Amino acid sequence: MATPARAQTSSAASTTSATGASPTSAAQTPPAPADDDDAKLRLLEPDFNLINLPTTLPLPVYGGNFHLLHRFAGNLRKGDFGDNLSSLFGIDQGATMSFEYRFGVMKHLEAIAARTNFDRNIQFSAKYDAFHQGATRPVGLSVIASVEGGNNFRRDYAPAVGASISRTLMDRIAVYADPFFVHNTAAATGIDQNTGFLGLGARGRLSWRGLPSSSVINDTFVVFEVTPRLGGYVIGDAEYAFSIEKRIGGHTFSLVFANSSGSTYGQLARGGQPESLYLGFNLARKFF
Repeated sequence: MATPARAQTSSAASTTSATGASPTSAAQTPPAPADDDDAKLRLLEPDFNLINLPTTLPLPVYGGNFHLLHRFAGNLRKGDFGDNLSSLFGIDQGATMSFEYRFGVMKHLEAIAARTNFDRNIQFSAKYDAFHQGATRPVGLSVIASVEGGNNFRRDYAPAVGASISRTLMDRIAVYADPFFVHNTAAATGIDQNTGFLGLGARGRLSWRGLPSSSVINDTFVVFEVTPRLGGYVIGDAEYAFSIEKRIGGHTFSLVFANSSGSTYGQLARGGQPESLYLGFNLARKFF
C-alpha cells in the first residue's frame, strides 16, 4: 500500500516542479463569478428587447439571435369593434416589418444589423455588456452605439448612443431605464436637430407558488415600455407598447399592441402616432 502513496507524492512533486505552482494553489484560484456567464438562463430576460427597447441580456461568444418585428397597419382606435373586426383587427391593411440579427463577436460584445421596410431603414449597432447584476452590483449595464440610414443606408443618417440599465426583483419583475441621445432626428424636414429620450419599461413573470419552475405559466410574461423624450426635436406622442410574451425553449413570441411601427432608435426618438394603436407581434430565436 506504501508504493502507490509514494508514487502519488512523487507525481505531485513533479507537477509542482514543472508548473511552478502547487495543486493546492491552483485549487485556490477564484472561479469566474456566476453572473459573468453569458450563456446561462436568465429567467426574467427571455429576449434582447423589451418590445422595441434594448435589454441587458448578454449573448455568448459566437452565439446568434434572430428577431422579427411585425406591426399591422390598421389603427385599432379608429372605428368601432365591428369596423376592426371586418379588417381582422388591421391585418388586412398591410404591415411594417423589421428583421434583426445579432452575433457575439467576443465576450460581452455583440454586433447587430437590422432592416425595416419603414423608409427601407438599415441600422448597424454594437452592444457592450459592461456588467451584470450580482452579489456586488445592484444593477446590470449595457452600452449601445448605432447608426442608421434611410433608403437602404443611402441618406438621412442618424447615429445614436445610449445604455440599458436593469434591475431584477424577487425573480418576478425586471425594470429598465434606457437613456439615449439620437442625432439628426429631423432629417426628413431638412433641419439639423437631435433628440434625447429615456426609455422606461418592465417585464413581469406570471407564476404562482406550488407550480414547478418548468410549468407553462412560469415562462409567460407581461411587458410594458414607454419612451418619453427629454428634449430636442419632439413630435407626436411618446412611443409606448405593451405585450403578452411567451418563451418556449430558444423561441420567444410576443403579442404586441403599440402606438408606433418604429423599431430603430431614430424612429423611437420621433415618437408614436397620436390617437393610434396597432396590433402586432415579435418573434425571436436564439442560436446558442
